[in-house]
Amino acid sequence: MAHPADDLDGLPLERLSALEAEHAELQRRMADPSLHTDASRARRVGRRYAEVDQIVTALRDLRGAAEDRDAARELAAEDPEFAAEAERDAERVETLREHLRELLAPRDEDDSRDVLMEIKAGAGGEESALFAAEMLRMYRQYALSRGWTLEVIDSTDSDLGGIKDATLSIRAGSSAVGGGAGTGGGAADGVWAHLKHEGGVHRVQRVPVTESAGRIHTSAVGVLVMPEADETDEAELLAEQMVPANLRIDVFRSSGPGGQSVNTTDSAVRITHLPTGIVVSCQNEKSQLQNREQAMRILRSRLLEARRAAQDAEASASRRSQVRTVDRSERIRTFNFPESRVTDHRTGFKAGNLEAVLAGDLDALIESSRRAEAEQRLREAAEGEL
Repeated sequence: MAHPADDLDGLPLERLSALEAEHAELQRRMADPSLHTDASRARRVGRRYAEVDQIVTALRDLRGAAEDRDAARELAAEDPEFAAEAERDAERVETLREHLRELLAPRDEDDSRDVLMEIKAGAGGEESALFAAEMLRMYRQYALSRGWTLEVIDSTDSDLGGIKDATLSIRAGSSAVGGGAGTGGGAADGVWAHLKHEGGVHRVQRVPVTESAGRIHTSAVGVLVMPEADETDEAELLAEQMVPANLRIDVFRSSGPGGQSVNTTDSAVRITHLPTGIVVSCQNEKSQLQNREQAMRILRSRLLEARRAAQDAEASASRRSQVRTVDRSERIRTFNFPESRVTDHRTGFKAGNLEAVLAGDLDALIESSRRAEAEQRLREAAEGEL
């Protein structure tokens, strides 16, 4: 008869033991009121606790299920009516063991972070801008369904009510919903874990409102997703990059569609990062100080993303890159209105409910990308053990 300990064979026992010890220490730290006097430190400890808690909870679930299975098997030896229960418990043990194995596979260290997202109209002119506005509404509804908060940091409207470009902040709240077990869902899986695969070119095929002859047009909208950096990152990772000497800050008057002035004061802010040439501007807020703070948020995240990309490129040439040009040929997803179909060209997944997707029902599409990533990480982990 199997013993609960046998169900951990093939798993890294020393690592699991160390994670249990770290879990207890993190719980102690989070209960210490002094931790919460430093918001950045508390946020960092909270992120790590969410990651470790997910694994420790799965380990405890596996041990409990193995004990239940063994107890049912002992009873089944005397009473055959318990055989079916023992079989169900055995299946649950296998499911939980596989789930724990997936959690222990290499993970994206930024999965628990919030994100900044940029949506840019591309090929297709005004029709692209109109669809960019629809995508903004789609992500807003998806965020709402998960208990997240979406904030438009900066945007430029088009003449017909679309958007030429928009920068969004999407943050998880305390009521955020975790992912499914198949991808290791839970508190450690924050906004980045769900939305990082949205980066790329989204193609739309439909008859535009500006088309009088009823012909189907193809347009493109570009999406860039970055894990949001915070003050801790600036202090620990970006200190040299963010020194005042590296920043040129200009102020100007806000403008609306067509370039007309919408503000009589110089409240808009443009920050140029001199070493890299990255330029960030914000004009949505009414005060110069608020726009400056928002611009700094975006700059920090762009620098963190550049740092991350450089590290990943050095470590692995196979890193999935986000498309940063808005070209019809470099698409990751197609929204086909005549056939009411959405196709993800990376995973091959097709959704036949385009209207629901645009209303924020993105779970199935996002899950297909998350599952593909999990499978890839498991393959890489197995190859590393050979």
